Amino acid sequence: MTQSLTGQSALVTGGAGGIGLATCRALAALGARVTFTARSAASLDAAQTDLAGIAAGVLCDITDRAALAALAGRGFDILINNAATVNPIGRITDLTVEAFSASIETNLVAQFDAIRLCLPAMLARGRGTVVNVSSGAAHRPQEGWSAYCAGKAGLAMLTRSLHLEYGDQGIRAFGLAPGVVDTAMQGVIRASGINPVSQLPRSALASPDQPGQALAWLCTQAADPLIGKELDIRDPDLRAAAGLPPLA
Repeated sequence: MTQSLTGQSALVTGGAGGIGLATCRALAALGARVTFTARSAASLDAAQTDLAGIAAGVLCDITDRAALAALAGRGFDILINNAATVNPIGRITDLTVEAFSASIETNLVAQFDAIRLCLPAMLARGRGTVVNVSSGAAHRPQEGWSAYCAGKAGLAMLTRSLHLEYGDQGIRAFGLAPGVVDTAMQGVIRASGINPVSQLPRSALASPDQPGQALAWLCTQAADPLIGKELDIRDPDLRAAAGLPPLA
């Protein structure tokens, strides 16, 4: 099966750093025309420099529904729902309902909105790929992460719902848990010190290039046997298929 994405257009939310930035590079390497979102002008400028000639950035907070609708209206073949926040970190009684709601808005509602807005163009073409960046936190609670875990658990079910409702119309839906990766989010987690994940040394974290490569690979026909699944990058069969090295 082909691993080329030549002629396809891709939208990567939260593409200005970490896993998103690596995914932009990996998609472009496979021939896709890549657009990514950034929340701040500073992060957009830095990413534009890094991705010059590879991807085009757009200043867009994905919780801004009007801005997201305008962007999605361009019509994309591929959507990588990557933008997320781990905040607020704290035990349930330490959180406000406003902070919890803001987390769910970013990690679940905006992801749903991006899918909803991108689907019409995909359905009109009879094909499209949506990859939701999941997390082990979707399936295993971590102290202090009630908002993040709840949002990611909802996103995992959204992946399954998308496959159920539109899989027979050419929509390829996947969820991918990228593991513990050396990103800015992990810096926030380490600073919190609230659960075992925060105690992991930076040397134990994977490079963003690995999930970036896996996410791009899922957009190719080679990943068709895995359509509709919630995947974990630590799975040895997935790693081999995506061209990633075995875990030590």
